[in-house]
This record gives sequence, structure tokens and C-alpha cells, in this order.
Amino acid sequence: MFSTLKGMLKNKEIRKRILFTLAMLFIFRFGTAITVPGVDTKELVAGLQDNSLFAMINLLGGGGLEQLSIFALGVGPYITASIIIQLLSMDVIPALTELSKGGATGRKQIDKYTRYLAVVLGFFQASTMVYGFSKQYSTLIINGSSISSILYIATILTAGSMFLLWIGDRISMKGIGNGVSMLIAAGIIARLPHQFSSAWQTMVDTSSSSATFNGILMFALYIIAYLFIIVFVVWMQTAERKIPIQYTSSTVAARKKDMTYLPLKINSASVIPVIFASAIMVAPLQIIRMFTAAEWVNTVEYFLGMRTPVSLVIYVVLTIAFTFFYTHLQIDPEKIAENLGKSGTYIPGIRPGTETKQYINKVLNRITVLGSIGLSFVAVLPHALPLIPGLNLPSSMGIGGTGIIIVVGVAMETVKQIEGRLTQKSYSSFLQR
Repeated sequence: MFSTLKGMLKNKEIRKRILFTLAMLFIFRFGTAITVPGVDTKELVAGLQDNSLFAMINLLGGGGLEQLSIFALGVGPYITASIIIQLLSMDVIPALTELSKGGATGRKQIDKYTRYLAVVLGFFQASTMVYGFSKQYSTLIINGSSISSILYIATILTAGSMFLLWIGDRISMKGIGNGVSMLIAAGIIARLPHQFSSAWQTMVDTSSSSATFNGILMFALYIIAYLFIIVFVVWMQTAERKIPIQYTSSTVAARKKDMTYLPLKINSASVIPVIFASAIMVAPLQIIRMFTAAEWVNTVEYFLGMRTPVSLVIYVVLTIAFTFFYTHLQIDPEKIAENLGKSGTYIPGIRPGTETKQYINKVLNRITVLGSIGLSFVAVLPHALPLIPGLNLPSSMGIGGTGIIIVVGVAMETVKQIEGRLTQKSYSSFLQR
């Protein structure tokens, strides 16, 4: 770690990329503090604190939704569009399937379609969101909630989301890491000081010395638990099952240290299943809040509000189901078996073809059980802790959740990219001698 840090400081190109990335992130955080013209967000801030749906949008927008900033949507529309296009490319729309197999040119065309769809989804999401807010909070739009005012605010929010996407592209080209992921991670990290200060104010009671000591002890346990969850997420992101493979041209059994492996990650789906499950849980609830009576809202909230044990069980089941679904979209055992056969490799003790496909599918299902349980545990933890009697934790202080998974994943990917650039630089210097 220290050698990597030392190499970063010595490498002029990496220093320039880091400074450029920090400059772009500063623009992002500055824009997050700019509220859309013509709105009053006092009621909005108070009303969104315990809203699970908009907590997810607020997470992807770096905290801009609670004050309805110009970057309130974040890069959420682009992420949704990417998932939709990816699903449609899985033999659903033949034209997209062909483009996905068309190399760099096909990927460039798919990315163009993704951005077009992101604009449409962003405008639709902004329009419905502002309309719903104007119904719930009558003082939100200063000049009245007319159609023109709603469309005006929706246009600004959509433009802000597309500008963020442009910033993300600049970071990917001239900075460090994946730009879109860096923006999401930066927004989550920027909210951590507020989260820890809220935890301190809630847990530490200064009315007496004994109460203060107990509060500080509880806060220390809170920090330790947070660090434990981070370590657990790192393990979950890096854990993999290595399937040994061997080349048919090899006549002598390879030594153990020289063996080639086919790595299968325990959590191949990353954070996507959590986003899917959260959307299915809270989107219907929000729609019902806008258009139906209060008694129906209470009934649906019991099953989908993520504030009752029943709703949390449903949330866990959905997360596990989507983990299996998305993992099999990402990893196709049949295609892996086919590629192994084409490259002249095989799994020792397993016949090529159908048996290899069945074996990979069996191993993938087994490790996905562990991955889905771990992912569900981290995702449900911030919703489950406030329900435990005696803790008195508000939902904003929950440990774990989608944010940690995203930040850990982005940090690990960024470190790998920096190490790769340092290695490339060392090889270039060696060849120039």
C-alpha cells in the first residue's frame, strides 16, 4: 500500500490525473449545493428523511435530492438505462445482441443508445418526482405547481444529470477510475461526516459523567461495527472460487503453483440486485401514496415499507432472487464451456461440453448462495437495526447498506487501475533503457 502511494506521488502523469479528478469532483459537490430556481425545500427536507425510495435516489445523487439541487437525479437515469439496455441485449432484441458482439464499434453504438434512453428516463423520472412532491408539499414550487413549472424544473434536473454524465466521461478519460462510479462514491463519502456527527449527538448524552462515558462507549462500538462491515464487504467483493483448468497440449501434470484457474466471484452481481429489490419494494408504495387513501397506504407500507419484519423478509427474498438472476445474466456457463473447448482447455475430471457446463452451473449456484446471503445481510442491516428495541437508532444512522458496497467496490477498482498504470510506467522505463 505504501509503495503504491509513494509511486503515485512520484509519477507525474498519475499526479495530474488525480488533480483533474479532484477538480471534477469539486464541480460535482459545488453543483450539489445549488438548488433549482423557484423552489422552497423546507418541507421537502423534513419529509424525505424516512422515505426509502428517495433515500436511494438521494444516495445516487450524492445528497442533492433533499435540497432539490440541479444534480438531484445524479447519474441514476444512466444507471437505469444501462441495466435496461444490458437486459435487452441478452437475446431479447436481436439487433442489440448483435451490437453487443460487435466489438468496440458495437459497444460505442450501444453506449449511444444508452445515453438517449437515459435522457428519456431522466425527464420522465424528474417530471413524476416533481409532480409527486408538488402534491405532497404545496409550498415546494414558489410560483405554483402548474404544468409549465413542473416541466421547467424537470428540464433543469435532466440537464444536470446529463452534465454529471459528461463530468464522469471526463474523469474516465483524463482522471483516475470509472467516472460514473467515482461520482456516486464521492457523494456517499461526502455524507459520512454528517452520519457520524448524527450518531455522536444521538448516542452521547452529556447530562452526567456516567451517561457520557456510556455514550462514548456506544459510539466506539458503532465505529468498530462500521469497520467490521467494511472488512466484510471487502472480503465479499474479493472472494472467489477457483476452478482448476488444464490445456490439452500439456502432457505432464502441472505443479500446483503453476496451475491455471477459472475464477468465479462469490458476488458477481455486485450492488445491482440491491438496487432492483429496493426499486420493486418502494416504487409501488410511493405511487400509492400519491393517488390513494391513507388506509391503503398503511396496508401496503406494512408489506413494502422496509420498517416491519415482514417487509424486511420480502426485501431479503427479492435481493437473493435478483442476485441469482443477475449472476446468470453476467456469467453464462454454456458460453464458458464453449470457450474452454475452443481454446483447448478442460477441467480435470470433467468431460468437455455438456458436463463442463453442468459443473460450472452447479459451482456457480453454490457460491451464489453465499454471495446472496452476504449481500442481503449488508443491504438489510441499516433497515433492521432501527427496529431493534433499546438501540434507538434513526434510519439515517444505519450501518451497512448499498453505500458501503459501492464505495468499497469503487475504491478497490481505482487502486487496481493505479497499480496497473504504475506497472505500465515501470515496464516503459525498463524498455527505454
